[in-house]
Amino acid sequence: MSARRPRDADELAVRRAAASVTRQISIATVALVVLIVILAVIVVIWQSQPSELREKPAPGEDKIYIDAGAVLVALAVIGVGAVLFAAAISWLIARRAVRPLGRALALQRAFVADASHELRTPLAVLDARLQLLQLRLGASGPDADTVAELRRDAAALVGIVNELLAAAGDEAGEGERVTDASADAASVVDSLRLLAAERGIEISLSAPGSLRAGLPTVSFRRCVTALVDNALAHTPSGGRVEVALARLPERAGAVALTVTDHGPGIRGIAPDRVFERFAHSDPGEADGLPQRRGFGIGLALVRDVAARNGGTVRVERTGPEGTVFVLEVPAA
Repeated sequence: MSARRPRDADELAVRRAAASVTRQISIATVALVVLIVILAVIVVIWQSQPSELREKPAPGEDKIYIDAGAVLVALAVIGVGAVLFAAAISWLIARRAVRPLGRALALQRAFVADASHELRTPLAVLDARLQLLQLRLGASGPDADTVAELRRDAAALVGIVNELLAAAGDEAGEGERVTDASADAASVVDSLRLLAAERGIEISLSAPGSLRAGLPTVSFRRCVTALVDNALAHTPSGGRVEVALARLPERAGAVALTVTDHGPGIRGIAPDRVFERFAHSDPGEADGLPQRRGFGIGLALVRDVAARNGGTVRVERTGPEGTVFVLEVPAA
């Protein structure tokens, strides 16, 4: 019977933590057992020297002679048994040690699901009111374009809530699993240019005319938003963020989204850990950066979205010259 596969990234993290604790305890225990066995073997060999065997016992002293070979075999068997026992005990201790971590992650998911459910109704009301306003203004009204953009923003918020619910395991992802990646990336970048302009940051986009990805539009837009927003947060004022879309022929036409910033790089935390919820980088100050050192849940959602849709996300490189994130998703 095959072992049950982990349900999600959090469960996989718990299993990895348990394996790490087991490994560390086992190594320490095995080292202690091996040391004890080696010392016992040395004592047996030393007591088996001819000079020791020919030594006459003192008056009233009795000496018992045993087979050194048999003792060494017994010590070897005892040592192997002790190692196996130590490994089993280490595994049990590790399981108990990481159990609170599993409960904490479960509570975190429950909180995310509950909060997302509470946000759904207000967002639905907001969208309905914007729709009524849009109807009253008409398509030719002076504020029609602004209201249409507000409706798109409201729809994006609803999509974020749905992604949070899907990431929490409360609901399955919704939406058609085909998106025009080029058009959606361009739309998201245009929206974020408003935030970038406040700090004089330039966002450039390089994308083919039409590139279709095999995941829901809301999910893809959320990934682009989170990656570009993270790049903006870690780019000094007056800098630039580069966004690029490309097809990967070597991976059956998979779609790759690359987001590059020119900030100070990821510091004080391993690059692969930035995809953990509420991960924090080095709190040291960096010129031109806003007072933000956390990665929030945006990158964690990107990881969950990529995993649910058969894709991957990674930090390709990071350093003083900047950081490059790469999201790869299947083609439509």
